[in-house]
Amino acid sequence: MKEFLFNQLRVIRNNTINAVKELSESQVDLIPKGFNNNIRWNLGHVYLVQERFAFGFAEEPMVMPDEFMDLFGRDTKPAEWKVQPPTLPELIKLLEDQTVRIEAKLNNRLDEEVAKPFVMPSGLTLKRIGEFLTFSMYHEGMHVETIKMLKRFGA
Repeated sequence: MKEFLFNQLRVIRNNTINAVKELSESQVDLIPKGFNNNIRWNLGHVYLVQERFAFGFAEEPMVMPDEFMDLFGRDTKPAEWKVQPPTLPELIKLLEDQTVRIEAKLNNRLDEEVAKPFVMPSGLTLKRIGEFLTFSMYHEGMHVETIKMLKRFGA
C-alpha cells in the first residue's frame, strides 16, 4: 500500500506540473472573468497545503518561503499581493522537490498518529500521516481541475 500511495503522489504531481509547464509567465497570471485566482496562485496553494499537511502535522521541518502564507494561503488572491510571487520555474522546482522530500521523510511513518489531529470543515478528522497525504491528493486534484478551467477560459 505504501508504494501505491507514493506512486499516486508522483503521478498526481506530474499531472499538475504537466498541466502548466508549457505556459508563459503571463498566462499563469491571467484571471478570467468570474475567477478570483490565477494558475500561479493555484500552484502555490497546492504547494503550501501539501507542505503543511505532509510536514507540518508530522512535525518535520517545512520548506516554506516566508511570503507563501500571504500569497497562497486560504482566502488570499493575487489582486491583494504586496510582494513579488515566485516565477513559474521556481514553483515547478518547489513542487518537484516536494514529492521527493515527502517520500524520503515520511516513507515509514504513514500509520503514525500526529500530535494534533485536524478536523476538516466537513467533519472529516485526519489523524495519521497517511491520511493527510491521501487527503492532500484529493485537494491537489481539485486545484488541477481549476487550473484546467483557467487555461480554457483565459490562459
